[in-house]
Order: sequence, then C-alpha cells, then structure tokens
Amino acid sequence: MKKEKVGAIDVGTTKVCTIMADISDNGLRVLGVGVVPSHGLHKGLVVSINEARESIRESVRIAEKMAGYKLESAYVGVTGRHVSAVNKTGSVSITRNNQIVRPDDMKRVLDVARSVKVTSENQVLHVIPRGYTLDGQAGVKNPIGLQAYRLDVETHIITAAATSVQNLMKCIRSIGVEVEDLVMEPLASADAVLEPDEKQSGVLLADMGGGTTDLAIFKDSTIYHTSVLPVAGYQVTRDISIGLGINYELAEEMKKRYGDVTPQQQQEEKGEEIAITGDGHSISYNDLSDIISVRIEELLRLIMLELPQTDYYKLIPSGVVLTGGGANILGIAELGRKVMRMPVRVGRPVRLPGVSETLDNPAHATGVGLLMWNLKNEDTEASRTKRTGLQALLARMLRVFQ
Repeated sequence: MKKEKVGAIDVGTTKVCTIMADISDNGLRVLGVGVVPSHGLHKGLVVSINEARESIRESVRIAEKMAGYKLESAYVGVTGRHVSAVNKTGSVSITRNNQIVRPDDMKRVLDVARSVKVTSENQVLHVIPRGYTLDGQAGVKNPIGLQAYRLDVETHIITAAATSVQNLMKCIRSIGVEVEDLVMEPLASADAVLEPDEKQSGVLLADMGGGTTDLAIFKDSTIYHTSVLPVAGYQVTRDISIGLGINYELAEEMKKRYGDVTPQQQQEEKGEEIAITGDGHSISYNDLSDIISVRIEELLRLIMLELPQTDYYKLIPSGVVLTGGGANILGIAELGRKVMRMPVRVGRPVRLPGVSETLDNPAHATGVGLLMWNLKNEDTEASRTKRTGLQALLARMLRVFQ
C-alpha cells in the first residue's frame, strides 16, 4: 500500500494542535506535532480572524518543520454552542423484483433522512445512521444483500452555524491549507479514547476543553446523543482569578500546576501554602483546591442534566469518560464517581507510533481522534467537504505566493 499523508488541526479556545501523519498497511504514524496557545477564539468561535489565523499558522509551521514537508490539507474539529443535533428517520420502497437491498437504496434512504429542514443560517456537518429497519424489523446494522419491501433508517444529524464554520475555514484556507473534512469534536475524541465494548453497552463522553464541554452518548456501537455545554476550563480559571485576586494568566498556571480535587486529607499532606511570585507572595493550597472543586462539581452536575433521560444507569451502564484538558485535574475521576454515582474514568488518546510523545495527554484526544476519523470514514457518507483537485491546486498556489 502506498503511504498517504494526512493532517489534523484542533483549533481550541486555549490551544491549537496540528498533527501530521502518514497511513500505511501498519496504520497511522505521527510525523509532526505543533501545539501553540490559541488566540482570537472564545467558546469555540472565531472572534478575531487575524489572531486566530496567526495561531493556526504557527502551529502548522512547527508541525511542518518536524515532519519535513508542507501540509496541504487537514481534518478540522468543530465545536461551540452553535452546534446542534436532531434524530430523523427516512423510508424508501424496494421496488425491484427480488427486493434485495443495494448500496443505491442505502444512499436513497439517507438522502430522504437528510432532507430535514435546515435554515439558511445553518449547515449540515454529519448524517450518521443509527440503525436500519427492514419491513418493521429493527436493529439491522447493514441491510445490503437482505430482502425487504421497505427500508427505514434512523439518523443522527448534526448541524452548525454556517458563518461560524466559514470563519474557521477561512482562517485555515488563508494559510494555504485546505479543509479535508469538518468533524464535530466529541465524535473525533471518541475514536481516540473509547473502547468498543463501552460504545456497545452505553457510555457518555465528556470532552472538557477550554471554552466548551462537548458531550456524546454512544449506545449499541453508534451515536445516540450529542450536545455542547458553554461551560469548561475558562470558568474554572476565571473563578481562581477572582477568588484569589490574581491575574488570569497566573490563575491558569496555578490550575495546571496545582489543580487538585482529591479529598481534603490528601490535600493537607501537600502543605498549606504555595509560593506564586518571586517576592514571596503565596496563596493557600486549600483555597485553590476549594475553588476548583466547587466549579468542577458544578460542571459535572450540568453534564448529568444534559442527558436525554433520567434513567442514567440503563442508558450508560459503562459510565462516563472524561477527556480534554480539563480532565487533567488531579482527582477528577474520583470526584466524578462521587457526584455522578457511576463509573468514571479519564480517557487518554491511544498511543500512536512516531513522534507522538506530546500527544499522550487527554488534552489531545480531539487531535488524535481526527486522524483516526480519517481512517474510519475516508470512503463513507460522513465526509461532506472533500476537497476537489482545483481546491488542492489553489492551496498549493497560495503556499507559493506566501
């Protein structure tokens, strides 16, 4: 098999991560990684095109320098409160004499389901089949080759604000990188951190980023529900800044370095004071932990309120998997089990061969997942924005001019 080069760009509120890799018979191999602080974004939305573009450009430059070649196209993650989802069904008749379902019937029934009314302000990101029904018999995963008079499909349709998507694509294309596909971030993260048996029995993924917390429920090995909470790491840092009277940058550093929500007795073993400046100014370790614990507990409760039904144990018997940068806080899984009263673990992305040491962190679940999304969906209906040859040529020409 000829090696194929792929790329992924995770444009978050607090960081931009670019990953370059190749695909061969042995799978993915990471060739370059570029991680830089993010500017010009708020809660997953571009608020300054110039600042966002420069952050993305620097991230891509670092990854290209490590990989040794130019990045021409990439899979890009999408998040934000503007992302929404709905479940829709479609039905078609099988009119040929032998009533055997063929691939073109699958396409027809998905087209019917996709005909959901979408306002001009929104665009469809994904149309994901949840399950098929043949002549009233539900639970069919792949109906091709089976006989039926009627084929039904239930789909999970994800839409996003068109202007928000266009602004993000404009930032990326302006540096000479074409957008291969747009992927809702928790779907990508799920490919990187969830186990197949978790997806089968039922599990909730909570991707806790800087500006948003992205939620996705998987059941029977397919997507069941998605939503986005506009509460995440930013609120934790802001509470630390206000509560301790320090600037936002220092509060973010304190959260990353000393963030801890373990029980009180474990905190006390680490000492009462933390020196945070050269002039001897210090803060209470317990005060810092109390602020973080209150906000994280509130976020965990908000996550539970987003579930589409109250019978949590029946819906998600495998519990909750926390990932994203917010999942790095010490003791968060233990606090989650206490608050949610179900299994909770921290999801780390699968380890890929190559120069992937820096990716061994929940904060990079989306970036790794975007690469894996390419492997799973490169030949399916899920890819909605594949670049054309002309687009690729224009991207290369823009590179030359720059």
